[in-house]
Amino acid sequence: MPEAPAPGLAETAHALPQPARRPPRFSRLLRRILLLNALPPALLAASLLYLDQYQNGLMAAEVEALRTQARIYAAGISEAAVRIENDRASLVPELARPLLRRLVEPSPNTQGKLFDNTGLLVADSRVREGSGGAIVSEPLPPPEPRGALSATVSGIYDRLLVLLPRGFLGQQGRPDVVVDLNPNAPSFDWQPDLGPERREELRIALEGGVTPYIRRTSDGRLLVSVAEPARRGAQSIGIVLLTREAREVDQRLIEIRTSVLTLFAIALVLTVALSFFLARTIATPMLELARAAVRMREGEGRANSVPSGLVARDDEIGVLARDLQNSASALWGRIDANERFAADVAHELRNPLTSVRSAIETLRRIENPDQQKRLLAIIAEDAVRMDRLIADISDSSRVDAELSRIISQPVDIAPILSALAELHNATRKSDTDPVVELEAPEDGLVVRGVEGRVVQVFRNLLGNALSFSPENGKVTVRGRPTGAVVEVTVEDEGPGIPDHKLESIFERFYSERPTGERFGQHSGLGLSISRQIVEGLRGRISAENRRDADGKVMGARFVVRLPAA
Repeated sequence: MPEAPAPGLAETAHALPQPARRPPRFSRLLRRILLLNALPPALLAASLLYLDQYQNGLMAAEVEALRTQARIYAAGISEAAVRIENDRASLVPELARPLLRRLVEPSPNTQGKLFDNTGLLVADSRVREGSGGAIVSEPLPPPEPRGALSATVSGIYDRLLVLLPRGFLGQQGRPDVVVDLNPNAPSFDWQPDLGPERREELRIALEGGVTPYIRRTSDGRLLVSVAEPARRGAQSIGIVLLTREAREVDQRLIEIRTSVLTLFAIALVLTVALSFFLARTIATPMLELARAAVRMREGEGRANSVPSGLVARDDEIGVLARDLQNSASALWGRIDANERFAADVAHELRNPLTSVRSAIETLRRIENPDQQKRLLAIIAEDAVRMDRLIADISDSSRVDAELSRIISQPVDIAPILSALAELHNATRKSDTDPVVELEAPEDGLVVRGVEGRVVQVFRNLLGNALSFSPENGKVTVRGRPTGAVVEVTVEDEGPGIPDHKLESIFERFYSERPTGERFGQHSGLGLSISRQIVEGLRGRISAENRRDADGKVMGARFVVRLPAA
């Protein structure tokens, strides 16, 4: 019967949970974070873009309406307020002033001015002659007072606009609209003496180009001005300048700004709420995992170190929680295995030590030379046995640490199996000793592993199979690739393995040797070390019985599966 170890590290490694499934290529948490954090800025960006288009649309409509009105006024003045002399038309101020006033009068928020071709003011709809020849000026109605909410909204929105790049709002897509929202800009439209900028505008109007001018004055008015030449035939007789206070535009912009800030407030609330949500789903679980790690370090929570709610999650937090729980289980299992290993070592060493002590005590009391020689032989055998035990125990304790440090390399095991088979067949002591037959593909069997340790595994399995094989028996070694693994079987023609001990044979210090073999020739660690090595290389090793068609046991079979390179 094959030798095997007592419960220990190999059993623990075999019982470890399978590795967690590989996480998806795109993280669930990453998608969640991107979606939740992108939603509020997207709402705000959409509202800003909508406001930009809406403001441009309002201003364009206002400019177009004022431009149409200026053209109508210019056409009326060029027909009714001119004098024809020598085929040349000229303005008649006495006719133009009341006409301009009557034309503009239906529009209370509009001021009209008429200039001659030299840029001198001829008529102003806000200036009329009073009794006794006095000149009366009628200023535009004062701007409507803003409520506290409107003033607050405007102030907040203006501060937000300061943070945006210049030109983000106002002029996009409207190169023909000039916007000046500087509250300190001079409002010379209402002065009889024009500045150089307005003279340039009038010159452009005389040449046929109409450039709307939009600005906000120091008292908060939004003004739109349009200059239109008044022509009689092909002759220009003057310029009509209309300036209108765009109160409706301002009111609608206030409404939209209120909507924008409302959306911004909603987005801010959503961001804060979602941040708390992310904190509860990410940060809080991470803290719980950190506290679980502290409990593990302090020796608490041996059974369920990680909260079950985190282990049950199906995202990366759940993967981390399960890996941490598996690590804790492996750690506690390793500690338990070390305790069992120490107890097993003490037990196994105590037997030869007791035998040596008894032999020495007996040796002191007897004087028969033959008996003394026999006792000395017993002491020598026990010393050899202890030396073998210590060597195997040392090797077993180094396996896990060695495999964790060494990087697995591609190893072709076909030449290894061939060399082991040839070595045994060439060194048989008699013709009745069992032979080894090898069945392996000629193109090789490449696995990922550590060559020295792989050789140790198959040498142990071959030695174990040969020791249980009868005279003239045969040990068959077969190797073949099966998908992502390479499978190697070692079959003998011995008595087989009791079914209830198919797993026990891999335990430490388990030893059940063939009949006639002297006690103490094996340490009981060979199969245990083999399992340690195979599972350290991410493979599997198992034992089973070979049976014929009638179910009779024909021998034992060991199956080793290693990952293919």
